[in-house]
Amino acid sequence: MDSPLPLPDAQEGPLRLPVHGTTVTAEDLRVRLVMAADADGDFEVDASEVESVGQAVLQLLVAARAEAEANGQPFRILNPSAAFVDRVTRCQLAEAIGLQAGDKS
Repeated sequence: MDSPLPLPDAQEGPLRLPVHGTTVTAEDLRVRLVMAADADGDFEVDASEVESVGQAVLQLLVAARAEAEANGQPFRILNPSAAFVDRVTRCQLAEAIGLQAGDKS
């Protein structure tokens, strides 16, 4: 069973995606994305530990980026794993999620 997403550190820092982003973890991620959107500063998501990511998580990330942009808040995916980049690219969501050309492939 997937474990819940790690709690954000007391200090500001990126929201870390779970190793396996599934429908089960998506609700917890949604709550954390809303909290991150309400915070001041950059909206950063650490995807370095992702081994698999499902449709529900991808939809949340697309929506989070759109919301951040609408609010003038910078949104970045940090250190995306090769598995994350592969899945996002295969789903043709790289632009919607904001992956940069220099991100891992």
